[in-house]
Amino acid sequence: MRFPLVARFYKAYYPSGKPKKDEIIWTVESPQGICGAVRFKQFETFQLLTGMLVTPELRRKKLGDALLVSCKEQIEAMQCYCLAFSYLTPLYEAQGFKVIEANALPEQLRGRYASYCNSGKDLIPMKHLSSSQC
Repeated sequence: MRFPLVARFYKAYYPSGKPKKDEIIWTVESPQGICGAVRFKQFETFQLLTGMLVTPELRRKKLGDALLVSCKEQIEAMQCYCLAFSYLTPLYEAQGFKVIEANALPEQLRGRYASYCNSGKDLIPMKHLSSSQC
């Protein structure tokens, strides 16, 4: 099972981003092991793209873009939201996400978003627009 490797990867590079076994997790691997991952938390009528992580030495090399492209089918399988760090907004916009108002988030995400922001995280709410919505 791959979950222990994913959990170790997050612990090494993003300790607060703990993967959960009920999430859908996509990874990018090299001969050295996992070098990128993104998680999708499933809700009844939507999903939350969360905890995208690329190893520090591979950041700014388009690996995040490639990861989002490779899981496009997952992103489009069900309405998809993300709470992006503000500096990553262009990355997500390039892959079809659009900035939305916090009050446009599903109710289950509004409290989470407010809590993250109140703890000092600079996050932007975003929603993926399928090709029919663009």
